[in-house]
Amino acid sequence: MTIKEAQEVVDKWINSTGVRYFNELTNTAMLMEEVGEVARIMARQYGEQSFKKSDREVNLGDEMADVLFVLICLANQTGVDLTDALEKNLDKKSIRDAERHKDNEKLK
Repeated sequence: MTIKEAQEVVDKWINSTGVRYFNELTNTAMLMEEVGEVARIMARQYGEQSFKKSDREVNLGDEMADVLFVLICLANQTGVDLTDALEKNLDKKSIRDAERHKDNEKLK
């Protein structure tokens, strides 16, 4: 699935199953909540925190998909073409960081 197709699928799902989009502020808060859930898993799986019994059945991929879903909702609501935005962002990074990371002693 392309990013464009994902934006179309999410829009179709929202307008049929989800009834309508939550407003932009609500979706922004939901995005922060979902990112927090990813952070919780990362802290436990790759960091020093331990899992609680209630956390043992979490699925990192599913939580990342929740983040992506809400981000796509926000893009759809605000008229952002994520394919175009990502391409422009990668171009910007490629120009800005062309030598930056190669010269970073911390990465060697």
